[in-house]
Amino acid sequence: MDPLKNLRSHLEQGIVRAWESLTHGWRELLSRSSGALTHFASSDRSEGDARPREDFPHWGLLPGETWETAQSLIIRVEVAGMQKKDLDISVRGNVLHVRGEKRSEGEHRGRSYHLMERAYGRFERTIPLPHDIDSERAEVSYKDGVITVILPKTEPSPPRSLHVP
Repeated sequence: MDPLKNLRSHLEQGIVRAWESLTHGWRELLSRSSGALTHFASSDRSEGDARPREDFPHWGLLPGETWETAQSLIIRVEVAGMQKKDLDISVRGNVLHVRGEKRSEGEHRGRSYHLMERAYGRFERTIPLPHDIDSERAEVSYKDGVITVILPKTEPSPPRSLHVP
């Protein structure tokens, strides 16, 4: 076989493999992480807080996981770089709401960023809950940038036959 044709064939195969890998990665990201994609809105604070520049990202990931035991639903959400005081967690119906504000530290004027993937500002992440829960007995903890919410499940009413008189 002609060495140039052989080289071209290898290059084409490499490009096809790279493209397939990239598209597979995007598909997985979209299917598994679409709920984690969170909008960060500019802060309205005028207390002299350092504000992120307008050219910073307005979207970021707040990845989470949810699983259940026989008695509870457990939800963990990563909120890296945030403090407990900047978070508000609530349950309304069968939805967990995680709200907060991620603040940028320091002054940004005069900096020339080469990489900026972190989003700052106010956000809300909602997570649907697959069971009815007892919000009165909910427990919330925060450690190492991860919120853990434990929501006890309520006992569903057993099926009941109704008789027509």
